[in-house]
Amino acid sequence: MSDAHNVTEEIKITGEKLKVEIEKLIHEGNVNHIVIKNAEGHTLVEFPVGIGVIGLVLAPMLAAVAAIATFAADFTIVITRTEPPPVV
Repeated sequence: MSDAHNVTEEIKITGEKLKVEIEKLIHEGNVNHIVIKNAEGHTLVEFPVGIGVIGLVLAPMLAAVAAIATFAADFTIVITRTEPPPVV
């Protein structure tokens, strides 16, 4: 039986939708790591996401994401999530 594995995906998004999308990803539960890059591909912020990321830890991260969103129009969110093993 195989273990769960990590999958990476990228989402292109505009600044006004950035905070909402990050909140949605955090609440999904299977996201392990999030990286936010600007239009040139430079990493602006990255943070791990897990069960321990709640309340006092989550609030400053979302405030930082909201502040970043005001500086540019286009972003790429790189998401690493855990996918369950395929059912055979």
